[in-house]
Amino acid sequence: MVAVSGGADSLALAAALVPECKNALVNLVGVTIDHQLQNSSSEQATKVLSQLSELGISQVEIVKVDVELIDGLEASARRARYAALDTVALKYDAKLIFLGHTLNDQAESVLLGLARGSGARSLSGMARCTGKYCRPLLEISRSETLAACAENNLTPWVDPHNSDLQFARVRVRTEALPKLEESIGPGITEALARSADLLRDDADALDEWATQVAADLDLSDLEINLLAGLPKAVRTRLLRKAIYAAGAPMGSITADHVATVEAFVTSWHGQGACSLPGGVKVSRISGRLSLLSR
Repeated sequence: MVAVSGGADSLALAAALVPECKNALVNLVGVTIDHQLQNSSSEQATKVLSQLSELGISQVEIVKVDVELIDGLEASARRARYAALDTVALKYDAKLIFLGHTLNDQAESVLLGLARGSGARSLSGMARCTGKYCRPLLEISRSETLAACAENNLTPWVDPHNSDLQFARVRVRTEALPKLEESIGPGITEALARSADLLRDDADALDEWATQVAADLDLSDLEINLLAGLPKAVRTRLLRKAIYAAGAPMGSITADHVATVEAFVTSWHGQGACSLPGGVKVSRISGRLSLLSR
């Protein structure tokens, strides 16, 4: 399955996938998500389907979604989009879902992560494959996808949201990255994407180390000496695993939460128990770290 917004990146991806899938005797389904956030969204979705059909994709579908605004327009639309893609993938029994993220998108993600003060996992950007989702264009630039569309006589759509400076990613794309290229020199986009690859390798290794340590432990009752003997990068990952295992909602634990718990190990001065999201309570008792569910 290929998800196509109608922009240059996803159209170029669809054009590239058609001959690849034909050669591999793989059926390709084209899907466009209508977020219904603009008056002409339905018309644009129909244009996307028309171009996909012209490329030779016989199975095409428009999926309309209702975007529930929870944590900003971008995040809410993304959540609705992925939920819809998962549903369509089940319908067609799709083994893979291809997305048109490019090298430029990767660089923007890294810069946004830097601005938030995020850790290695966030700074590592997007993975080439996450479950059934695949991003084969992460080494391809936006200028190349535009050229590919011109070569294939495709007319990309320019989403008005991609020019709206209220969105941080748009400001990074149109202001921050060009300014960095101007002041530091060319190649910043490629360097940021390359850094993401290196950081992903590091983050994967540290995650695997923490997972191996956790496999032999009762995460609700951890020995302080064992925790103190681990490198901080592994210890904080192990603590995060333990907090979620105790019942904290996924995604609810921040770096500040982990730092508070880590202080029981590295900066112990008799502090009392701390309470975390999901009713998880953490305390240090007789040389052990105790995590209790509500």
